[in-house]
Amino acid sequence: MSKIQTMLQLSGRGYAPAQLANATLLIIDVQEEYRSGVLALPGLGKALEEIACLLNAARQAGTPIVHVHHLGISGGLFDPQAPRGQIMPEAAPLPGETVIAKRMPNAFSGTDLHERLQQLGRLDLIVCGFMTHSSISTTVRAAKDYGYRCTLVDSACATRDLPIGDDVLDAQQIHRMEMAILADNFAVCVQDSKALC
Repeated sequence: MSKIQTMLQLSGRGYAPAQLANATLLIIDVQEEYRSGVLALPGLGKALEEIACLLNAARQAGTPIVHVHHLGISGGLFDPQAPRGQIMPEAAPLPGETVIAKRMPNAFSGTDLHERLQQLGRLDLIVCGFMTHSSISTTVRAAKDYGYRCTLVDSACATRDLPIGDDVLDAQQIHRMEMAILADNFAVCVQDSKALC
């Protein structure tokens, strides 16, 4: 039996994972809603530690960093005036780091993300954050349309349990499935930040 390959491999369009030295780090929606709100993620702790490591390594390497901040509605999810809508301290932007405010899952939709990335002049994006099946997935898919090459950091992403009919799909199962889907035709996936240095 032949080895199963991704669409990227079969089409000859695969590429090596990005390195911090030649990429932009894109950190998506690392906000308190996912720790203390109704969208609390079961795998948050480990993913947040990996995001903090990745962020520290990027800063030491002089890698451009773009933080994406989802703006919700007052009194609701990601309330921009409430603590749940704020970026977690472990991933808070430093002065001079770009912050993109978005209102849709896709960070390119209705924002100037593409223009800001173009100004940085790098086609390789290293992507991490929350949630794997939602904002990570939609942003990575859109990035391909703009010509970017995405590298996803598996252990620096997480999602939540989801209902389907009377059943519940486990967060880890959803995460693994979404990473496999994105790795098929939209991104290269690496296990952790050690692969990017």
